[in-house]
Amino acid sequence: RAAMRKTGYVYNRGAAHMRGGSTGLIGLVINNLRNPFYTEFAVSTQMTLTDQGFATVVANSNNDWRLQEQVVGSMLEHGVDGLIIAPCYGGDRQDFDRIARAGLPTIQVLRHMDERTDVFPFCSMQYDTGSYAATNHLITRGARRIAYVGGDPDYSITHERIIGYGKRMQEEELETTFVLGESTREFGAEAARRLMADHPDVTAALTFNDLVALGMMPVFAEAGRQVGRDFHLIGFDDIAEAAQVWPRLSTVRCDVKQFGITVSEMLLKWLQTGAKPAGCTRFPTKLITRETG
Repeated sequence: RAAMRKTGYVYNRGAAHMRGGSTGLIGLVINNLRNPFYTEFAVSTQMTLTDQGFATVVANSNNDWRLQEQVVGSMLEHGVDGLIIAPCYGGDRQDFDRIARAGLPTIQVLRHMDERTDVFPFCSMQYDTGSYAATNHLITRGARRIAYVGGDPDYSITHERIIGYGKRMQEEELETTFVLGESTREFGAEAARRLMADHPDVTAALTFNDLVALGMMPVFAEAGRQVGRDFHLIGFDDIAEAAQVWPRLSTVRCDVKQFGITVSEMLLKWLQTGAKPAGCTRFPTKLITRETG
């Protein structure tokens, strides 16, 4: 066992029963399946792989790097043919080292956690252009004090989504306001209260994701501030609920369904022809204006 740990040997159950050949399994590791954005990605990916005759083993790491290492190790042990991983933050990246030693085709998505994109191609969205377009829209609506709300300041994905906001505000020489934190409804509600108490002159906000914006809306309504009239709000991701609430939420659409399809096709092509995807691929975003913005 000491020698196995030293060499990085991974026991393969499938290989123990049949040497060579494909298991027909693809591992899909998601950092947070409670978020509808990631759920939609997982469903889209699974259905695409199923259509091509592959079964999908799905695991939720729950934003816990220790659990992520565990499920990745288990998938390697059971001999998956490839991996798609939306990684969580933290840890020492030993799980990626194990994958590299195993030589398993693996695509990291949405969060860029391992710099070896020649080994682990990275696919994500053009977050900066999305936040730029959203901020520009709020400015054209007459907003001058615009806040950015949500997103952990220690996460690179937060900075990616902030870049366009900061750039557009700087172009207009407008003051930026940040209320950063968890990307949840609960934090959105807290942030709305903080904005009204500490920054009453802020009249618009762009949020890290739709969940944060959806958490803000009832707090403003309770305070008598009508979202879409007294306060302009734009979310990010365009989950299904964004178009189902009232007022309907303006948002930056990340076509996560098509994203899942394309990433799956990229992995399948890699497996079937040996054609590895480009080191970094970014997919476009689109501003969707509804009643809140």
